[in-house]
Amino acid sequence: MIKVTNLRKTYRTDQIETIALNDINLKIDKGSFVSIMGPSGCGKSTLLNMIGLLDKPCDGQIEINGSSISSYKDKSIAKLRNEKIGFIFQSFHLVQDLRVIDNVELPLLYRNISAKERRKLAERAIEKVGLKARTNHYPSQLSGGQQQRVAIARAIVGEPELILADEPTGNLDSHMGDEIMKLLETLNQQDNTTIVMVTHDDAMASRTEKTIRVFDGQLVQ
Repeated sequence: MIKVTNLRKTYRTDQIETIALNDINLKIDKGSFVSIMGPSGCGKSTLLNMIGLLDKPCDGQIEINGSSISSYKDKSIAKLRNEKIGFIFQSFHLVQDLRVIDNVELPLLYRNISAKERRKLAERAIEKVGLKARTNHYPSQLSGGQQQRVAIARAIVGEPELILADEPTGNLDSHMGDEIMKLLETLNQQDNTTIVMVTHDDAMASRTEKTIRVFDGQLVQ
């Protein structure tokens, strides 16, 4: 599903050049569950952002479903990101003054579908993550684990082929982290959703099919 070839990302200021990623080559198969590990600052989140089309490489190529992204206009990239990719972040990034149902609906506002259909899809996603009873609650009324479930519901509401998760269990205790991992495993196994997850946790990484290790901006065995 994803092919990365000779990917390079460099950040420059007036005085210094920092190589975030250097000559990255990898393939991620459709329907797989892959973890990315490495020390802080090694480039793993940068790699996830590249795969998610949130940032552009300095050199190299990214292909999704056999199509090179380099030829896409910004509008086409935004459409692909909205329709094919779901994002889950460590800090949830929920809108505090919106109810659960409204937070989950947010990605659908950029699609040409009716309010009725948006509500139907959001309710289905909320039920899938086990929060039907919390549909009209606000984020401040939820536990950390429940807020991450809302974030997952928001990520899957548009039925994406790919989910990118950046430390999805990082702000949770071990019990809640395990519940989130079970939910991700269910999405992967039952819906055949491809999942790429950045994590510092060896125990979480061991539950994925494959672990990609990054060190100083390069892949290591």
